Amino acid sequence: MAATLAVFFAMCGFMATAQDASAQTVSETAEASAVAVPAPASTSQQPADGTAIAHDARLAGDDARTRLIVDLSRSVEIRAFTLSNPHRVVIDLADVSFRMEPPANQRQRGLITTYRYGVFAPGKARMVLDANGPVAIDKAFILDAIDDQPARLVVDLIKTDAESFARAVASSASTHATAMHATSHAATVIPHDAGDRRPVIVLDPGHGGIDSGTTGYSAFTEKSIVLETALALREKLERSGTYRVVMTRSTDTFIALGERVRIARENHADLFISIHADALARGDGKARGASVYTLSDKASDGDAAQLAEMENKADLIAGIDLSEETDAVADILVELAQRETRSFSARFAHELVSSMKSRVNTHRIPLRSAGFRVLRAHDVPSVLLELGYMSSPEDLKQLTSEAWRDRMTDALAESIQTFFADRTVNIVQEHVDTTGSIAARPGR
Repeated sequence: MAATLAVFFAMCGFMATAQDASAQTVSETAEASAVAVPAPASTSQQPADGTAIAHDARLAGDDARTRLIVDLSRSVEIRAFTLSNPHRVVIDLADVSFRMEPPANQRQRGLITTYRYGVFAPGKARMVLDANGPVAIDKAFILDAIDDQPARLVVDLIKTDAESFARAVASSASTHATAMHATSHAATVIPHDAGDRRPVIVLDPGHGGIDSGTTGYSAFTEKSIVLETALALREKLERSGTYRVVMTRSTDTFIALGERVRIARENHADLFISIHADALARGDGKARGASVYTLSDKASDGDAAQLAEMENKADLIAGIDLSEETDAVADILVELAQRETRSFSARFAHELVSSMKSRVNTHRIPLRSAGFRVLRAHDVPSVLLELGYMSSPEDLKQLTSEAWRDRMTDALAESIQTFFADRTVNIVQEHVDTTGSIAARPGR
């Protein structure tokens, strides 16, 4: 009877006052922001692969107390904590897949202005709730499935003061940072073969998982469009036998910006290509076409600066605390190496624009620069490719076209071939004969 009442109260958006031992409530004061809850035994049916399905979410409450309720196919382990700048509540869930899409007007209530969700790392999903001010996690718990009621995640938030919120964030910062690094480090490193000296190309489809990127007010997401393009390019490059290709992500998984750079450096990449799609806000005019960006401390124009600022917030969108981030440019030697690398990056950018112009529509200013964090590997030539504008109906039609994707990846493959042409000698035949090649990354 007590457990049934708890489910009823959770559905109505009130405080659950009675639960049985299999659905324990874990309280948290404003001084402790992290909550870890073991999963109770599940009595509900679950998918064959064991992944739990989140199929509904809703908010209840007011500006003093707000509750999030998520219906699940089975109970799971959760961890909830808060982050600052901006104020956020992060909920990590083990082995959960989201099959829900609440309308935007149902993602705002009480203390919460909006929330988002998605895959954060292998076996790990995440929900990020944006708060309108300092909040504390009063309770975070799982209700096991009972009779015809699904398992439920319940998170109660209460309003707090800035000082208490800051203490709560600080109290769990070190624990969270260690756990976050352990789960987000992708370890995407291809086996090293000293006899295989083919150039290493790292393809970086932007966004992913909890970070959908832009939609351009369409039914499509940037993360899906850029992943399809990157996978098509990988197939062409690998088919040539001339390159070794590494993907920062090959599935719908979030990868932190710093992790993308680490993947490039740990694989000793000869070229790093980050692939994105742009969009203008409503009323900001019209723009079309692909463009290529290189790293610069000073943006080439206002639009480039605005785009870089937006892309550099990807980690914040996914609920990552950037307070411990350090500057990769630590000394004068690194700065000198980066100066040389930028020269090679600019060269490839010109090659790519030249190849694109004969195949796809390009922006009126196709070559641009800005301070993108994902391009900051000091020893890897890097560019960021914007495929086009999802806010443009004409561009969106192209971006979702297989024929257009084939032309774009042809342009990319051609520019890569041209970029490495003077550093490869019969590389395809040598690769077939397993004798290696003399190809090397610029600057080596």
